[in-house]
Amino acid sequence: MTVDILTPDTTLFSGEATFVGLPGSDGSLGILNNHAALVTTLKAGQVLVRTEGGEQTFDVNGGSVEVLNNVVTVLAE
Repeated sequence: MTVDILTPDTTLFSGEATFVGLPGSDGSLGILNNHAALVTTLKAGQVLVRTEGGEQTFDVNGGSVEVLNNVVTVLAE
């Protein structure tokens, strides 16, 4: 799946991933390929992106996420 993690200032990550872990406002979320469509808000925490080459984490102070057709877009604060 394609993942984009964007802040108002920069793009933190843009590329292919096998898993995305998110700090959802109502609890932690795990996104895999072919996940159902989803739009939700995020609380402060870490976004985990697992790729073929390893894992990366990004600190966020909140934001929102949209999952649609194997594209995950995180708008982070």
